[in-house]
Amino acid sequence: MTIAEKILARASGRKKVEPGNYVTAKIDMAMMPDAFRLIRPLLKQAGIPESEFKLWDPDRVVIVTDHRVPAFDVVNARAQKLARDLARSLGVKHFYDIFAGVCHQVMVEKGHVLPGQLIVGADSHTTTYGALNVASTGIGASEMAYVLGTGELWFMVPETIKFDIQGHLSPMVTSKDVILHIAGKYSTEVAQYKAIEWTGSAVDEMSIDARLTMGNMSVELGAKFGIFRADEKTIAYLKKRTDKPIEPVDPDPDAVYAHTYTIDASKLEPQIALPHNVGNVKGVSEVGDIPIDQAVIASCCHGRIEDLETAARIVKGKKIPKTVRFFVAPASWEQYKEALDKGIISTLVDAGVMVGNPSCGFCTGYQGVLAEGESCVAATPRNFRGRMGSPDSRIYLASAATVAASALRGKIVDPREVN
Repeated sequence: MTIAEKILARASGRKKVEPGNYVTAKIDMAMMPDAFRLIRPLLKQAGIPESEFKLWDPDRVVIVTDHRVPAFDVVNARAQKLARDLARSLGVKHFYDIFAGVCHQVMVEKGHVLPGQLIVGADSHTTTYGALNVASTGIGASEMAYVLGTGELWFMVPETIKFDIQGHLSPMVTSKDVILHIAGKYSTEVAQYKAIEWTGSAVDEMSIDARLTMGNMSVELGAKFGIFRADEKTIAYLKKRTDKPIEPVDPDPDAVYAHTYTIDASKLEPQIALPHNVGNVKGVSEVGDIPIDQAVIASCCHGRIEDLETAARIVKGKKIPKTVRFFVAPASWEQYKEALDKGIISTLVDAGVMVGNPSCGFCTGYQGVLAEGESCVAATPRNFRGRMGSPDSRIYLASAATVAASALRGKIVDPREVN
């Protein structure tokens, strides 16, 4: 069996599963961001009194307030209050309010993610946790209400495809460039309802931060799961965050894959996704001079210390032109504090960067909103039309290195030309 098949077999109490099987699986962890507030009306709709609804296991439920932080109007303030009240009412033990960070970063930092687990989250980028050898996927609020009450959910066992990333990434070429290249070459549906196993020498060399970015964007390829094997880096990362047993899951030597794609990482240059599709990708050298009004490094996909260090190294001692608004938001307050301690925040501010609080706002159009005709280059996971503001604006996706270099030049550039 593949990694995903092994995890689903264990979770459903079977010795073996195959693609196409339907299983009812026990969930190891369930996560909801701000959408937690929707549980109350769903219970009402189902005719279940809130006083009679019990979480199947309060230790396995994590709630994080992150999408609209801080609340910017009465509607959102009311929604956040509802989530706080509901968390108290239902006895949620792991409730992280506005001073934690983006939900997916909080999940891995707080030790709620362990190899071999089956995790669901009410957010599409729950695939992030695959970086830690986990089968994790996004579900809807009504499905989550069922999980919160029963601890179970049905799955169709997906086929697994393998991306074998060989060679070595060149300087200033990152895991974000790898996954953008894949989206451009193989389409954003290459893994539609499939599990991905990320393997190869280039993957082995990647940091946990880099793998989290690829796990996060696995869903942009259509994937149900995007899973990495657990190596020494994984184990070391987890031992700092949990005292629970760490039990990695590897594929069997005779595991069957629907397809294997081999990529030579050493041939990749920095990539960029043009509007308005993650799969509309070219090498940065191919796009010519594209002026920008805004640059962003933030979201569940970026804003970790590796990205912040890269941005600070590129802009140190320089100034962002007044024609560009450069926003950076660390992925969590833990990442923010580390960046403060290392002097990264000071370097960014001195260069003319506006550093925001950890939240989803810069990615989802609640902060740094774009006007008609404006262009933004962003280290975020999506560039759909209107995602950051006006439907007549344009979003270009790139790595943190490309974003920082482009912010300095006022146009999209190859970071290797600037650093």
